[in-house]
Amino acid sequence: MSQQNQISTTIPAETLADILAKVNVLSESLANYLLFNLTPTDRLELSKMGDKTIAFVQKALEYGENLPTLVPGYLDIPEAKKDFALSQDLNSVLKQVSTLQRAIEDTMMVAGSEAYNAALVFYNSVKGASRVNVPGSEAVYNDLQQRFAVKAKKAEIK
Repeated sequence: MSQQNQISTTIPAETLADILAKVNVLSESLANYLLFNLTPTDRLELSKMGDKTIAFVQKALEYGENLPTLVPGYLDIPEAKKDFALSQDLNSVLKQVSTLQRAIEDTMMVAGSEAYNAALVFYNSVKGASRVNVPGSEAVYNDLQQRFAVKAKKAEIK
């Protein structure tokens, strides 16, 4: 049975080094703006600004700027506008990076799947060869079968 091959390419070492260098430049360019490493709890607790909320935030900040008598003394509208602008700028970057990330993930998944399927075909061939004592097959089979070894559950201590 022939294996379907959807992808057949490699990234030359020079190209990969160039790509990684550019990713590093991007990371360095954003370093002064990407200031947080939130925990899952932090992420749950923060208010979220989705597509529907953007217009609300924009209008509220414009009203606050145009009607300063309605702004509480503890609210800093210029600072909120800076936060909003940063959020919008980073969202533009995120959209492009997310599209690129998805393309990388999809291609990596197809390439990985093809490589894993090829390895399984080889493994099953070696497994069969080992069963009929083909010279050299048993050592290869014993080495590869470790991938599929089932780990025994630890006995519960009472």
